Amino acid sequence: MSRVNISSGAKWEDIVGYSRAVRIGNIIEVSGTAPVDGDKVIGIGDAYTQTKFCLQKIEKAIIEAGGTLKDVVRTRMFVTDISLWEEYAKAHGEFFK
Repeated sequence: MSRVNISSGAKWEDIVGYSRAVRIGNIIEVSGTAPVDGDKVIGIGDAYTQTKFCLQKIEKAIIEAGGTLKDVVRTRMFVTDISLWEEYAKAHGEFFK
């Protein structure tokens, strides 16, 4: 099986040694994603905006790897403030509902 690395273009990929996503066969794995665009943090203090931005980055990588969000069978989110769960959930629901 061939391996396809999907790059986000982030400077950290070469430094740390990761890809935004990797496809091997019919499996696509997506790396951890933060609400960062270049050197700018997106949506500081806004959990909904940050979650939406991350999910947009993930969707783009999945599409580039040849999949769609309909192919996703599991998600996992690590959050910094569980009391904001409704904001995270609102964004997640917009992508996966």
